[in-house]
Amino acid sequence: MKILETRFMQGFIKMADDGYHQGWHERNGGNLSYRLKPDEVELIRPRLNAPGDWQPIGTEVPGLAGEFFLVTGSGKYFRNIIVDPEVCLAIIELDDAGVNYRIRWGLVEGGRPTSELPTHLMNHEVKKKLTNDRHRVIYHAHTTNIIALTFVLPLSDKVFTRELWETATECPVVFPDGVGVVGWMVPGGREIALKTAELMEKYDVVIWAHHGMFCSGEDFDLTFGLLHTVEKSAEILVKILSMNPRKLQTITPDNFRDLAKGFNVTLPEEFLYEKP
Repeated sequence: MKILETRFMQGFIKMADDGYHQGWHERNGGNLSYRLKPDEVELIRPRLNAPGDWQPIGTEVPGLAGEFFLVTGSGKYFRNIIVDPEVCLAIIELDDAGVNYRIRWGLVEGGRPTSELPTHLMNHEVKKKLTNDRHRVIYHAHTTNIIALTFVLPLSDKVFTRELWETATECPVVFPDGVGVVGWMVPGGREIALKTAELMEKYDVVIWAHHGMFCSGEDFDLTFGLLHTVEKSAEILVKILSMNPRKLQTITPDNFRDLAKGFNVTLPEEFLYEKP
């Protein structure tokens, strides 16, 4: 089967284009990766290019040894993915130790996978283990309103989770575990990858201060929907704060407990504190 006609490729391209049209991917901002299923690899194997040279990942992910990933390219523009995916995307294969990768398809005009590849792969490894192989998508976007909030809210998991939960009723249902927050760090390196992976042990959403969001999910729809929900809540909160920093009414801790019962979700009590 032609690679560009596969369902996973079409879903990947649609998600990237949806994110661009939301305004989250200026220039070459943001990145996306998908861990292929074994049957998807076999479906396209005859059309994969001859293996290129092995290149170091920059970290070790033994839990992903031998797996294949569809990833955005470093320096590539999300707005061009739908126009020329073979230039902007790559399918990479990891070696048997999870230390090196090689390109098997794409980036036909040259280049390399996203500079955030270590962070993507370390988080794929964490989520593969924690979700019993269900999570396959990692998405990083420069979400405008979340970035704005990282300048005015304490960089605290507790504060961000509670504020986002209060701002849109569906939020505790969509991300009942809350969100994690990383203070500003240099992107693309091992240190931010380690910190993000640590928070991904607990959350599916990690906010990077003054930079954007990092999300994990089972498929393209769920992952995009998760990030979209968080950013929509942030947009509402930005508008609330611009009108009146002091809320006259809000959702209370007991309201959240009732919501949890109604939707059969568990909300950690650490986020249901009485605010001053």
